[in-house]
Amino acid sequence: MTNPSSRPMTGKAVLITGGSGGIGKATALRLAQMGASVSIIGRDAGRTATAAREIGTAGGTQTNAYTADLSSQAEVRRVAAEVLLALPRLDVLVNNVGGYWNTRHTTVDGLERTFAVNQLAPFLLTSLLLERLTASMPARVVTVASNAQALGRIDFDDLQGEHRYSGARAYNQSKLANVLFTYELARRMSGKGVTANALHPGVVSTGFGASDPGRSQRLIVPFARPFMRRADQGAATSVLLAADPAVGATTGAFFARGKPRKSSPRSHDQAVARRLWQVCDELVNSPTSRHN
Repeated sequence: MTNPSSRPMTGKAVLITGGSGGIGKATALRLAQMGASVSIIGRDAGRTATAAREIGTAGGTQTNAYTADLSSQAEVRRVAAEVLLALPRLDVLVNNVGGYWNTRHTTVDGLERTFAVNQLAPFLLTSLLLERLTASMPARVVTVASNAQALGRIDFDDLQGEHRYSGARAYNQSKLANVLFTYELARRMSGKGVTANALHPGVVSTGFGASDPGRSQRLIVPFARPFMRRADQGAATSVLLAADPAVGATTGAFFARGKPRKSSPRSHDQAVARRLWQVCDELVNSPTSRHN
């Protein structure tokens, strides 16, 4: 007989973006094994369906697979509507999807891709699902950021990298934005039954950034890969923040290697956080203002 304590997420509904591979898939597999009803969002339909079957087998339950290109705001809205139609409750949202592009790309919305995927997609998706999360309280929002947040700076005069672009600068800015968003969300949801935390997964051996790598990435990664963390190791902190009762009341925190860590001084600038929230809200025309 299965020990109930080994499946502490039984009855919990979890949605994970970027769940078809890498850290997202590893997170989904572990939470499914813990008894959660897992839904994943992936960009490639075939790969996402295959991952969902594997996750469902691991957990002994069906896994919902949603396909969407989260660089498109229309796609974010469509998939959010599908999720709301299918899931009567949502206990955990894991904003895992992210990317790195060495050269500047624009999305169908005319936005710089790094900022659109890494920051605006989780911002918009969270806002669209926030009422369902609140109705399912206690609920959790977990956002995969990076220690790159310490190198980031929010440049409101060139947020989209139109005047000066570098892949590293855009990525670092987006990861700082993730942490600022998390802290501001935690403040806005205080006392409303929804916690918000961010994390650094470690340097993990995945296909991250492979579609448009920088020169240093092409040179260094092949040699560094044997020393990188496995996807399941990188997923450990996401799993902890999604499932561990010990952090159920923790909100507005940044974690790495399963422990709370101090994020950069810039990430604690509440004036910048409020301004960034407003700018993101304008860029996506989202319903987040209802949760001020």
